[in-house]
Amino acid sequence: MIDLAYLRENKESVTDLLLRKEPTFPVALMIELDGVVRALKVDVENLRKTKNDLAQRGAHGDIAQVREQSIMLGKQLKEKETALQDAEQKLQALWHACPNIPVADMPVGNKEANKSVREYGQKPTFDFQFKNHVELNEKLGWFDMESAATMSGSGFVFYREMGTKMIYALTRLMLKNNAQHGFKPMLPPYLIREEGLFNPGNLPKFAGDFYELKDEKLCLIPTAEVSLTNLYVDKILKAEEIPVRMTAWTSCFRREAGTYGSTERGLIRIHQFEKVELYSICEPEKSFDELEYMVGCAEKILQMLGLHYRVSFLATQDCSFPSAKTYDIEVWLPGQNRYYEVSSCSNCTDFQSRRSRIRYRKNQDAKPTLVHTLNASSLALPRLMVALMENNQQADGSIKLPAILEQEMNALW
Repeated sequence: MIDLAYLRENKESVTDLLLRKEPTFPVALMIELDGVVRALKVDVENLRKTKNDLAQRGAHGDIAQVREQSIMLGKQLKEKETALQDAEQKLQALWHACPNIPVADMPVGNKEANKSVREYGQKPTFDFQFKNHVELNEKLGWFDMESAATMSGSGFVFYREMGTKMIYALTRLMLKNNAQHGFKPMLPPYLIREEGLFNPGNLPKFAGDFYELKDEKLCLIPTAEVSLTNLYVDKILKAEEIPVRMTAWTSCFRREAGTYGSTERGLIRIHQFEKVELYSICEPEKSFDELEYMVGCAEKILQMLGLHYRVSFLATQDCSFPSAKTYDIEVWLPGQNRYYEVSSCSNCTDFQSRRSRIRYRKNQDAKPTLVHTLNASSLALPRLMVALMENNQQADGSIKLPAILEQEMNALW
């Protein structure tokens, strides 16, 4: 959630920034309700004080007159308390639905306004008719969508032999890289209570986008970011304990697949996918440097694999709900003839920590203040497999994998 006190003090600038991100969001109504709530709280406090003072005077005065005045004040107080409760509920609903404030230099607009900030490597060239990963897989048999559909429905994948080896080898490569960058390995639960989805900002905004076990009141995590945020709920960290840097390999579960057309067949967009996540908790003044550090950590993997990619600074309307600034790392997929995101790296500033009450003390005597939280994919495994298949295909339909990946596979099998 955003800081309402900051909104009050900077109405014009914050309103402008929020409307760049979500043009239809009723910022003016939220500001108005905030004012109504604060005014009603003053009225309620004054009426309660007056009623208490009247009760004290009643012990030494006209009891009948005091009783009559007390009844009248009681009615007024009840009306104000009812109005306050109603206004607070309306304000809270808007506050919870309000996105994080984007940074001022973010490109304005939707996907078409995203700004490429750098590229690595070159697009591959082929002297033969290249194929997409679905066509390549017909011969290779690395993944099986048909068997997965039979047992689980469309939008799922069953990896076989070489495909399975690649997933584990890539994961091993990523975790080693992340450890070298100071990120500690974590393995969180895949199921979480609904309130656990509120803390990072998935609820109420994205209700229905994830899988629920309604009888148990649990949800499957859409990303390890959810679990890693909840690990520090209500915690007050010491200055020497931060930055906290974590990495987690999990399956991720999302309902989003199945509505994107034939261009996103195969492994491009599926309901369950494996992902290695990066997550940082740091001091506010260091969070934008931390974001650059996390992007560099994720990029290193693609560089080791020799894949062409670009880093894009996302525009306001393409930036995620809890994020103040996001970079996407997009790898080139020849079979799709376009770039696809394999990592989204976001600085959520104090948006998640305010929801989760994650704070730190600068010193022993200091008042606890909110930390900043950041997250990044490092990386999404199915799309990375697509990139390796399509970029490294040979004329005979085989795949020449990077030497570093071959080493990881040999170490495991």
